[in-house]
Formats: sequence, C-alpha cells, structure tokens
Amino acid sequence: MSTVDIVLAGARGHGRWHLENIRRLQDKGIVRLAGICELTPLDAAEIPEGLGTPEQSGDFGALLDSTGARIAVICTPIPTHTDLALEAARRGVHLLLEKPPAPSYAEFRRMADGVAAAGVVCQIGFQSLGSHAVPAIRQLIAEGAIGEISGIGGAGAWARPESYYRRAPWAGKRRLNGVDVIDGALTNPLAHAVATGLALNGSTRAEDVTDIRTELLRANDIESDDTSCVRVTTAQGRPVTVAATLCAEHPDDPYVLVHGGRGRITFWYKQDRVLLQRAGHGPEEYEYGSTDLLENLVDHLTDGTDLLVPPDETGAFMKVVEAIRTAPDPAPLPRGAWHLVADRRVVPGVDGLVAASADTLALFSELGAPWAPPREVST
Repeated sequence: MSTVDIVLAGARGHGRWHLENIRRLQDKGIVRLAGICELTPLDAAEIPEGLGTPEQSGDFGALLDSTGARIAVICTPIPTHTDLALEAARRGVHLLLEKPPAPSYAEFRRMADGVAAAGVVCQIGFQSLGSHAVPAIRQLIAEGAIGEISGIGGAGAWARPESYYRRAPWAGKRRLNGVDVIDGALTNPLAHAVATGLALNGSTRAEDVTDIRTELLRANDIESDDTSCVRVTTAQGRPVTVAATLCAEHPDDPYVLVHGGRGRITFWYKQDRVLLQRAGHGPEEYEYGSTDLLENLVDHLTDGTDLLVPPDETGAFMKVVEAIRTAPDPAPLPRGAWHLVADRRVVPGVDGLVAASADTLALFSELGAPWAPPREVST
C-alpha cells in the first residue's frame, strides 16, 4: 500500500491532536504529512518529532496544488469549513472535516452537495462514532437485551475557564462579522453527546428528525450557550434528550444512556466503556476499541472499507445545530445562579440536573431548575 499524502489545515488548538495522530499513522507507514496550512507558520518546536519538515503556507488551495495531497484534514474555525472543504473537493482532494461540519444547515448542505458533486469522499470528525461500542450497543438493542427502547439521554458536565472564550475571536460566538458561528456547548465541545445519542437511536439522517426543543442558557459573558438542553423527537418514535454544561461543579466524563423497558445501557464515549444493567442479571461492564477516523478514511480510499461518518450520517445532528442557530439568543443566568471558582464560572446544582435529564429524558424547565426558561423553544 502506498503512503497517502496529507495536508492539515489548522494545526494549533485542537489541530495539535491531529498533528499527533498524523504522526502516529506516519510511523505506521500509512500517511505522510505533506503540508500544514496556517496563517502564521508553525515553528520547529510546534511540529512533533518525526513529522519531518512539511511544506507550510497560508494559502490552502496553493498548498494542495504544490503538495499533490490526496487527503486534507480541516480543523479550522467553524465558519470556514464549507469553503475550505469545497476548495479541496474542486481539486479532487478527499476530506476529514472536523465537527461541527458547518454552522448552519444551509452551509452543511452546500458542503455535502458540493463534495458529492465533485466525487470526493468526506469523513466528519465525530470520533465517538468510530468506537466499536456503537455497533455493539446497537446489536444489544436489536436483540432486545433491555426490552423496548423508550428513549436516549445524554449528559455532559464539563468545565471551561473564562479564558476558554478568549482563545479565538470566534469562541463563544453565535455570529461574527455577520457570519454564523454557533459555538455553543451542544454544537461544539459536547457535540459528540448529541451525535452519539442520535446514532444509538438510529436517527442520524436529517429526515429522521421531526421536532426539536431547546433550552439555551449562559453563565459566562458570551453570546452562545454554555448550559443547555435539547430534546429531539425522531421518526423512530423515541426521543433523544441531551443536557450539557461547561459550568460544572465537579466535571466528569460525558455519557449517553439508552433507556429500555427491562434495563439500560450507559456508554461513556470518551472511554469506549459500556455498562449494561438489565432485569435478572448483575451489571455487566465492557471496554471496546475504536477505529481512528483518518485511518478509516485512508482504508476506504485504498481498499474500499466502509466509511464510518459520511456527511449524510450527520444530517440529524445538523438539524439540531440549525434549531440552536434559529432559537432566541441564550438567556443569561441570574447573577445569583453562578459563582467564580478560580477562573471559571460554576452553576451550583447543574451537575445533578444534567444527570437527572439523562435519567428522565426531561429538560431543565421540566426538572424545576430555578433559572430555566418557563417553557422550551420548539423548532
């Protein structure tokens, strides 16, 4: 198998993870980092040892042309995703596009339709969907291991310092210079909880979504939400509810919870860990491996392996992004609803509310949160 040349657009921030992952695959002889696209070139200390001296340029199209790269990994600000993806597609370059794939459903469709028309392959970077736990849980559901499924709950209780929202001009923004960004808790840092819940429900495509209700709030002095929940009504007849905060008292790993008539399945997607609890059995815990999405994309191109996360399999997630985009701006929490701990804003009791939402498939307002809106917004 020949080595596949790659260009990485966006090598700082989360892009550093991609640099390390590319180095891992380069050490295996699968890929070669041919170029890095950054407005300010990386210095030698920023490039992991073993990656050599890739060509650098702030001009993405010119870099693709000069390197002849076959794959582009795009890890740039959310509003740039569609234009950069189409720039690569026009050159016949295949894509790994970071999540969220676009800031609006219209931009998502422009990207997905353009990529399809160009005949190139695009993988969306929801790494949790590469977990081998996902098909295993789907199999348990299909076998009736926990009885009839009544719904899926997701919970994400994370913490981010106030400096998190100063890391880039678009951080914590709904719009920037008139362009959609939609950098909120449910659409970016905890987007995996939403996408994974939809996937376990078998509701990944846009047409699987029939209604969306959102409750968007913020403790931080930002435009976007940092404490939010959403209920997605699906064509499969089961709700998917996700509650998330970046203002947790005691941050913990996010998870997705499958509710059945005779038990439940908890999936900690960052750990690839599953807990099966069902009537008549003791608790059973499993740990799974995971397929790297870039490696899967290379395998798809070289030997026809099925692609794990093509764009249309994120259509339902993008419907959630669109509902959040068109909802009223997030409501600020009352000053007494949060306090400072070191350099971050903490909402007392929010950890329990997030967990209770996953347990009951209820929204914050239905759980009696004193700062929740009087009723949710339906889209």
